[in-house]
Amino acid sequence: MATTVTVAFARDREYEFKLHDAETLPTRAEAQQWLEQQWLELECATDHPMGKILAIDRILTVARYGGEKRFANKDDWAKEYAKAVAAALELKAVRVDVAERVVG
Repeated sequence: MATTVTVAFARDREYEFKLHDAETLPTRAEAQQWLEQQWLELECATDHPMGKILAIDRILTVARYGGEKRFANKDDWAKEYAKAVAAALELKAVRVDVAERVVG
């Protein structure tokens, strides 16, 4: 069964990534590590006044800092992001709505 990750920057700007069973997903720990590494490389900042970074915050912020262009071009980074999100959340369908700051 395929996994689908949709990253939306607006209603009319959504990018869907279908990950097929033949594609190897990272483990949950590897996915979280990849997201954390991207957080650091992109120099992301938290919106929380307490400074605590939740997994959902990391997913949303890495997408925002990574930039819509990477998702629109469906480049390798965007595909790795989709794999990491699917593995980190252990879901077959994920929607990351960057504009509304919702993951579901």
